[in-house]
Amino acid sequence: MLAIIQAAGWPIYFLLVASIIALALIIERSIALRRSRIVPDGLLDRIITELRQGGVSDELIVRTANHSPLGRVLAAGLKNMRASREVMRESVEEAGGAVAYELGRFLTTLGTISTVTPLMGLFGTVIGMIEIFGSQSPGGTNPQQLAHGISVALYNTGFGLIIAIPSLIAYRHFRALVDGFVVAMEQQAVKLVEVVHGERH
Repeated sequence: MLAIIQAAGWPIYFLLVASIIALALIIERSIALRRSRIVPDGLLDRIITELRQGGVSDELIVRTANHSPLGRVLAAGLKNMRASREVMRESVEEAGGAVAYELGRFLTTLGTISTVTPLMGLFGTVIGMIEIFGSQSPGGTNPQQLAHGISVALYNTGFGLIIAIPSLIAYRHFRALVDGFVVAMEQQAVKLVEVVHGERH
């Protein structure tokens, strides 16, 4: 591996840094964006049961808010359940927007890496081509410099694509996950609003 890095030349170091960042983000988002953690099953049903048994309380609101991202959205509705239906929906939508922003954290960075790394690989290719042309001299071609230029050109292009492809797949996957979680939270929040205002049972 060290021999490959040396053969690829100095442009490869930018790609190595990008690959480490991308791998760290993919691992972090894989752990953070689990359905059981974001939209846990049964939370809304437990809240509705407690509301019917004892009404809303500060303890219920705090416990719900600390439970999960979905809990934060539902807690915003519980805080305003004595207000009108419109006010309650607005508070839920505001909380949902904040939660959606947090769920999408680092995804922009991952998307940027998937876009930039092929260009970084292309930059390495250009550096390699410059070395190839630099190997030409009136006295003939320097084989060692020619070989090094070809290595720089090919390795950087390959590394750029190797980093970009999984990064793009992970970015699309996590973006779809976040969108799905947001829709699920919206549906449950709307159901809570309708139950509180007597439109659903």
